[in-house]
Amino acid sequence: MSNISAFSVPMYSVNMADMETETPTPMPEEEEPLFSNLDLFLFTLIIGLFIYWFMSRKKPDPIPEFKKLETASTPTTRDTSFIEKMKKTGKNVIVFYGSQTGTAEEFANRLSKDAQRYGMKGMAADPEEYEMAELSRLGEIENSLAIFCMATYGEGDPTDNAQDLYDWLQENDDEDFSGLNYTVFGLGNKTYEHYNAMGKYVDKRLEELGAKRIFDLGLGDDDGNVEEDFISWREQFWPAVCEHFGVEPLGDDSSIRQYELKEYPDINASKVYTGEIGRLKSFEVQKPPFDSKNPFLASVTVNRRLNKAGDRHLMHLELDITGSKIRYESGDHVAVFPTNDTALVNKLGKILEVDLDVVISLNNLDDESNKKHPFPCPTTYRTALTHYLDITHPPRTNVLYEMAQYASDPKDQENMRKMASSSPEGKALYQNWVLDASRNILAILEDMPSLRPPIDHLCELLPRLQARYYSIASSSKVHPNSIHICAVVVEYKTKTGRTNKGVATTWLKNKQITDNGHKSTVPMFIRKSQFRLPFKATNPVIMIGPGTGIAPFMGFIQERAWLKEQAKEVGETVMFFGCRHKNEDYLYQEELEEAEKTGVLTQLNVAFSRDQEHKVYVQHLLKKSKEHLWKLIHTNNAHIYICGDARNMARDVQTAFYEIAEEMGGMTRTQSTDYVKKLMAKGRYSQDVWS
Repeated sequence: MSNISAFSVPMYSVNMADMETETPTPMPEEEEPLFSNLDLFLFTLIIGLFIYWFMSRKKPDPIPEFKKLETASTPTTRDTSFIEKMKKTGKNVIVFYGSQTGTAEEFANRLSKDAQRYGMKGMAADPEEYEMAELSRLGEIENSLAIFCMATYGEGDPTDNAQDLYDWLQENDDEDFSGLNYTVFGLGNKTYEHYNAMGKYVDKRLEELGAKRIFDLGLGDDDGNVEEDFISWREQFWPAVCEHFGVEPLGDDSSIRQYELKEYPDINASKVYTGEIGRLKSFEVQKPPFDSKNPFLASVTVNRRLNKAGDRHLMHLELDITGSKIRYESGDHVAVFPTNDTALVNKLGKILEVDLDVVISLNNLDDESNKKHPFPCPTTYRTALTHYLDITHPPRTNVLYEMAQYASDPKDQENMRKMASSSPEGKALYQNWVLDASRNILAILEDMPSLRPPIDHLCELLPRLQARYYSIASSSKVHPNSIHICAVVVEYKTKTGRTNKGVATTWLKNKQITDNGHKSTVPMFIRKSQFRLPFKATNPVIMIGPGTGIAPFMGFIQERAWLKEQAKEVGETVMFFGCRHKNEDYLYQEELEEAEKTGVLTQLNVAFSRDQEHKVYVQHLLKKSKEHLWKLIHTNNAHIYICGDARNMARDVQTAFYEIAEEMGGMTRTQSTDYVKKLMAKGRYSQDVWS
């Protein structure tokens, strides 16, 4: 906004009372007038200019204002009121989701569609888009119910879109939720320390605020089979809802479409999405700030293979963020939006006998829904299957259930519906035929020739292709305009003899520096992390990161080296790295050995698990250094960092620290467990792990 001091205005001190009492009596010749004619002219001119500037600055431009008023998507007060929306549309069930990878959102959509089969009317809602203080008003709607599908992210944290809900629940103790009926389904992973923390918290907190739980908390375990957990919970949940509200299930098991298809034979190409995540043409005209809805197109400046030999492909990529205003810290994550393999997309088009280049839009049948389309529209089937839809993961049971109607063979129909049920036989069939065999939607269509669904319904049902997160392998102190990624390409044979490839890692592997004379680019954004070096550089750090778990520690090492170059006192920096063979996959060997040589790494410990008869892992090396480690931890206030596999490595490392505390600190297992948990609570034991 302009400031009045943008141009210089002479300031005059004028006594208005004196001017009002002035008379026309002639002044003696020796007295000069208060203002000369020139002064009055200048004063009037300046005041006039000021008034003109002030009025013109406030005058609205009629054309943009008219457009704003006519745009349906302009936010209004009502847009954030889910109560008003529910009243207006006759809905009595709202399903909030806290989702990072899309699964919780998918479950929420399924529950909101279920409501129709049980004589109720539901809507799925992102808590970030609504005023959550309105929860206390839900009792105004008869037979109303709030369902929360809450995923837990990282070390017991809420997902990005549920952060405000979490903060609000923590801060508001005087809310009266006595009129609120609720239930919670949590999504978590048992390999993590804080299993399903967000789901458990929301469930407990709502009860504390007086809300009425109408069905038990459900816990989905992604380390096992979260789909099976959800189905089992859901099949018990809806009968309990019917009993509580005295409603009858309609017995309607037919498919319920959420979107309708519209084709555009003559649309202007400039209005068609070509892979943008949010704003149309955002990849052509880049505007900061960059985030999950507006990623930055970073150029690939380095793409090299890290391992010297072996069957696997481990890679190091560098992304150029010059001019983006993106800031990151060592330990943060970089998220990239990958695209599906063109060959897979073409095969899907061929097997379904469709023209993939038809421009279409899938429009929500519910005009009041905030979610107008399942992915950016209008677009082509090819773009949707390449950029927006997940076609490589085994489809969930709801997709099979809805697709069953399009199988011309009754046996195929029966099997698909059976796999979507909670019967032991159905669960076993889904586990064996879909999950264990790693069948994606293309493999299912190939192995079930009678199944030929319309492509628009398939596009409606398939989940969104999600961003992939990688621990940043660089320090912004050393590389302010570059972000480094360390990753292993996923590729494996399935039980059916097919070769499945990881979407993101295969796509990144093929990102050469130039592609047909153009720079290769990667749509990306930063996700902040709590995985941080200690505030005091003098604190020792103990880093444990086998395989690609070394990624964030490359950033840590660079940062400690930079601090030393600034003549700062830096505490001991100890590294434990593990790989299979020294001559094959010793990642960043030269950099690590140079860091040890220069004293940046005060100790480098490497476990080569398969270079000898008995396997040696990082946890074995920890036990060998127990005296030194105990001194660093117990006496010198060291910070411990673990990055890598959650299922085995992180657990084994944690057990090793329990044992070190027992042996060196004279503790029982209970005491050593408490000791490590206190380190976690103080932020001195941090994990960046995945399953």
